Amino acid sequence: MPVELRVIDHPLVAHKLSLLRAKPTPSPLFRQLVEELVTLLAYEVTRDVRVESCDVETPVARTVGVRLCKPRPLVVPILRAGLGMLEGMTRLMPSAEVGFVGMVRDEETLMPFTYAERLPKDLSGRQCYVLDPMLATGGSLGGTVQFLRDRGADDITAVCLIAAPEGIAYIEDMTKDLDVPFTLVVAAVDDHLNDHGYIVPGLGDAGDRLYGLAE
Repeated sequence: MPVELRVIDHPLVAHKLSLLRAKPTPSPLFRQLVEELVTLLAYEVTRDVRVESCDVETPVARTVGVRLCKPRPLVVPILRAGLGMLEGMTRLMPSAEVGFVGMVRDEETLMPFTYAERLPKDLSGRQCYVLDPMLATGGSLGGTVQFLRDRGADDITAVCLIAAPEGIAYIEDMTKDLDVPFTLVVAAVDDHLNDHGYIVPGLGDAGDRLYGLAE
């Protein structure tokens, strides 16, 4: 199935993203802005979340409402930078479950390798939401999407703050034979990748700006 790309055009998203890009923005404010941005994106991201009817007793009368279907949605941040997006997503959808995938990029090949994963063995019937701040080369996101599909996920949405055209093209190519719906939601599509695999103009290394160099 083709990728459904949604670029969120909203003045508050653009404002917070501009603050996020700014070099002087310190880590505490950077983390806060990421959470706020993801909560804004999550409103659009969850537009198609599955719900079912349920009875509700109000102080006045009984009525019919909706609740999230079971199995519950699974939110999957890609470590480590994706962890900074988790609070913003679960604030809007607190009943979702959380899994993790850890990937590190080889600085020579620019391709990722997996060093950890904590996901249910069976994702049949699950809607999954992958969190990754930067869609650069697309390797980390692509690998995670494949993990989820191999375990039975039948609807996958990726949430990124910034995407490069090269990363989008990679994801479109690797998911063209994916037999489940795949949606990519981003706050902005930037110009290109530089020779070091960084998005231009981008915002630098999201993990380092969230948590420091951790050396």
